[in-house]
Formats: sequence, C-alpha cells, structure tokens
Amino acid sequence: MSSNLDAGSAKAAAENDRAPITSEPGSAADRPGVSGDAPGGVTGDHADPSHRVRGASRPAAAIVAVVVTLQALLIAMFAWPAINMAPRDLPVIVAAPPEAAAAVAERLTSVRPGAFKVSTVADEDAATRALRDRRAYAAFVVRPDGPRLLVASAASPAIAQLFAQQAQTIGGGQPIPVVDVIPSTSGDPRGAGFAAGFLPLILTSMVVGILLATLVPSKGARLAAVGSFSLLAGLAGAAVLQYWLDVLSGPYLRNAAVIGLLALAVCGAVAGLAALLGPAGIAIAVLLIFLVGNPLSAVASAPEMLPQPWGAIGQLLPPGAGATLLRSSAFFDGAGGAAALWTLSAWATAGLVFLLVGRRRAGHGLGAG
Repeated sequence: MSSNLDAGSAKAAAENDRAPITSEPGSAADRPGVSGDAPGGVTGDHADPSHRVRGASRPAAAIVAVVVTLQALLIAMFAWPAINMAPRDLPVIVAAPPEAAAAVAERLTSVRPGAFKVSTVADEDAATRALRDRRAYAAFVVRPDGPRLLVASAASPAIAQLFAQQAQTIGGGQPIPVVDVIPSTSGDPRGAGFAAGFLPLILTSMVVGILLATLVPSKGARLAAVGSFSLLAGLAGAAVLQYWLDVLSGPYLRNAAVIGLLALAVCGAVAGLAALLGPAGIAIAVLLIFLVGNPLSAVASAPEMLPQPWGAIGQLLPPGAGATLLRSSAFFDGAGGAAALWTLSAWATAGLVFLLVGRRRAGHGLGAG
C-alpha cells in the first residue's frame, strides 16, 4: 500500500513541474511597468528618473534661450542710438548781412561737414521767431558789437550745449555770448527730468493695455477703461511733471491733453491689436512701441542726432511723437507739433477701431474668437 502512495506522489510532482506558471490576478506580473526581474520590481519610465529630468529641462532651456536672446536685442536696441549720437543736418540760422552770413555759414559747414543745415535771415528778430517756431535749434547773429549765439534749450538742452561749444570754435577763440531765448524750467535746466519722466508714461500705458486685453472680457468695458485711463493719466501726469517736479511750463490743461493723447495712443494700440490678433497683437505692440519706439524717440536729444532714417522713423511711433508734441505744448505754445499731433491721433484712432472690430475675448485665451 505505501509503495502505491509513493508512486502517485512522485507522478503528481512530475506533472506539476511540467505545468506553466501563472500569476494570480492583481499580482506584480499583471501590473504594467512591474516585473520581478528588475530590482525592486520596477521597469519602464519609473526605472530611470533621469528621463523625467531630461523632459523637464527642455522647456527650461527654451526659456533661457528666449530670454537671453531678448536681452541681447534690448541691449543692442537701447545702446545703439546712444553710441551713434551725432549732429546730422541740425537746422541753424545765421542772421547777418549777406557777406558776413556767407562767411559764417561756410565756417559752420567746414568745421563739421554734414552736421548743420544752415539758412539765413535778415536780422535778429527773424532769427528769434525761427527759434520760437521750432524751425531751428540755434541762431548765430552778427551784430555791430560782435557776434552772439541764440539757443532754445527747451527744444533740446543737449543741442543747446553742443552749439555753445561750437560757438567758441566759430569765434576763433574769442568768447561769443550765448542767449537762451526759450529755456527749460528752472527745476529741470538740463532736461533730465523731462526725459526720465517720459518712460513711465509709456510703460504704464502699455501695462494697462495688456491687462485690459487679458482680464476684461467686455468690449464696452475695455473701451470705457481705455478712455478713463487716458483722461486720468493726462491729468495726473501733467500735475506731477508741472506742479510737483517743475519739469513742464505752459498751460496745464493743454499739457494734460497731450499726455492723455499719448496714453490713449499707447494703451489703445496695445488693447486694440490684442483684440484683433490675440497674443501676437500684444507682441507686435510691445515690439513697435517699446523695443523700437523708445530708443528711437530721441527724447533726451533730438531726431537729427540719430542716424537717418531712424530718427524720422522714431517720430512716426508714439514715444517720439509724444515727446515732440509735449515739448511744443509746454515751451513753444504748440509750434512745431502738428506732425506729432497727427501721428498720435492716428495711433489712437487705429487702436480704438481695432478694439471695436476685434473679436478676441479676454478670459478665453485671447485666441478664442
């Protein structure tokens, strides 16, 4: 009997050895990415943490590359005008009898070829009117008691200083009296406050336009906000620059209207292009107004100090046109500001039209129609 049991047990054991091995449902072999062959029973993506690190590093590298490229462009755009600043066809008046006027004009053109664009007038009164009308930056007047130089530092303190230095060369070493016909304010004699206070006007207007485009879904609300911001920005900006910092002179309300128009041109253009084109519109507005328009505005010098045609192009963008119009309003009773007024009005009108016809909605990705 025992021999029969032993034989049956041996036969059963042999059959079990030949049977395939299966796993129970829910065992490690049934779970994806888990195997008994790998240490700890983990295979696939979970077995190599470096795979996740490599995947996360790609967007990080792209961000670094984009920012560094943008940084290089910003440095170039802002530094290039400064290192290429030089007088180019600066309008200057000579008031003298014909023979003396010809001699002074020849001396000016020979000292710095291409720097000055010389025209002549009959007398000192005509030269003064030309400066007040912003038809020239300076005037050399030949009088019976000797020559003297008339400047309008309010038009550009940097250019007034350049002509004051040039006068000593023209005078052959003899000092030439300098008369500032239209000076800057006593609180900002070098014009540094005017230039420094101008950039925040541009930046805040851009920021408001971007925020309205991204956060305010209602077209009517955006239009109302653009108008309200422009009005308040003009009143507040003129009050600070004129009454607090003593940077501006002239009628307060007229200066406020100019600053308000500048704010409308910038804010409206940003919000309008965003409504029309979505995020690409914001990028285009920032490129034109800040990256190109601000360095080419010549707010601290004059358009004629930039290489051409860049100086002229800068006057077709809101920062350059705004600086020219504000100087004309504050110091020259509006003279010489007609072209800048039309430029800002065109930008403001285009921005409002884009806001009206654009179908992009804030809160829906700017990319939703």
